[in-house]
Amino acid sequence: MTVTPAVTPAVTPTAPGTSASPAPTATPESGSPYQSYVYAYPHKTAYRALPERPPLRELWAGEPQHALSLYLHIPFCEVRCGFCNLFTRIGSPEGLTTAYLDALDRQAAAVREALAGDARFALAAFGGGTPTYLSAGELERLCDIAEQRMGADLQAVPLSVEASPATATADRLEVLAARGTTRLSLGVQSFVDREARSAVRPQKRAEVEAALGRIRTAGFPVLNIDLIYGIDGQTEASWRHSLDAALAWQPEELYLYPLYVRPLTGLARRGEPEGQAAWDARRLALYRTGRDHLLDRGYRQVSMRMFRRAASPQATAGEYACQTDGMVGLGCGARSYTSRLHYSFDYAVDAGEVRGIIDAYVATEDFHRAEYGRYTTPEEARRRHLLQSLLQAEGMEVADYRARFGSAPAEDFPAELAAFEARGWLADGNGRRLVLSPEGLAHSDAVGPLLFSGEVRRLMAEYEAK
Repeated sequence: MTVTPAVTPAVTPTAPGTSASPAPTATPESGSPYQSYVYAYPHKTAYRALPERPPLRELWAGEPQHALSLYLHIPFCEVRCGFCNLFTRIGSPEGLTTAYLDALDRQAAAVREALAGDARFALAAFGGGTPTYLSAGELERLCDIAEQRMGADLQAVPLSVEASPATATADRLEVLAARGTTRLSLGVQSFVDREARSAVRPQKRAEVEAALGRIRTAGFPVLNIDLIYGIDGQTEASWRHSLDAALAWQPEELYLYPLYVRPLTGLARRGEPEGQAAWDARRLALYRTGRDHLLDRGYRQVSMRMFRRAASPQATAGEYACQTDGMVGLGCGARSYTSRLHYSFDYAVDAGEVRGIIDAYVATEDFHRAEYGRYTTPEEARRRHLLQSLLQAEGMEVADYRARFGSAPAEDFPAELAAFEARGWLADGNGRRLVLSPEGLAHSDAVGPLLFSGEVRRLMAEYEAK
């Protein structure tokens, strides 16, 4: 599992454009602190086929285009981890990656045509899947599509790329460094081999350490390491062991993810190893252990998941204002955001369904229209801004919200904010700023879903997983 944090909700990304976020398994009424990781709103399972297939030129007409974000999605991995429900295919038959890049190039040409002539990109990210599944030569072509087709200057804007230990080879890293990558995110999840096997992630610590050595040698300004807590058999001692192994590389960023078991994944087929309440308590205890461990070692908490080392590069890491629109996603797992419509292609987790969607994407010649999505209402725009602001450790300036929407959050969402305050999830912001308390931040995966609208909940509940 790799996420693109530098362009997903936790300051970034993790990845606005990433293929999918986990759909909730617990309900808001269950009291579980782990309902859904919300990096984009609304969730992709609330998208539906767009019968009118609106032209992209119409969708982007009148949109601010002076500081767009660009996300390119590569839907291939060498293996599928047991917890992964991202849109990705394991392996590729001969010629498929070439055909996929051909389709990506056609899509880029159509999207560039739909944008204004003076459109500019301020941020770029390659996610997946695993972008470094591509060969060094294919990564060169991917960068060419971003630069020559889309007009993104990868040497001048922050570029974040996801990688796995097995695919972080010297030749691939050399290409990425030369083409301007400022942030390399490595999905490690655990430095304990037994835990990696338990998560159905076949890797050895020696391979991980070797990959980290190559990444540091390549000289990327920002290294991010992803770790997961809540794995079957993981203890506080083994969790600290993984944290310390990561800290030995002095990463500029660390992402700590709670393990989820989602439908149609490998771990779901095994069944949950313990009761929900016990697992919730264990994950919450491990979160607090990890948080305190990093804070004691000079890291600053940016969100429930993201921690940044003091004095580490920031502007080069790929900051993304998650409350805003202007996301251009390319690839069959990417999503795009305009102020009026969030759109993408179809989404699946099942291997056969994923292969079918990728094959359809590769066969597509005309990419001038949006296929799946959800139109944004003013009320949903308010929810999105509040939700994705509140999930950041710094919270949200009430004055900024009022300037954008002409009202105060307490006027628009009195019941939700009162409930958060009653649970001790809001800190005292003196009325000027809405900020989650430490306990509220720990419950971010419950805070987010509690802000979903009734309509989005209905659409997500009606979605048939495939």
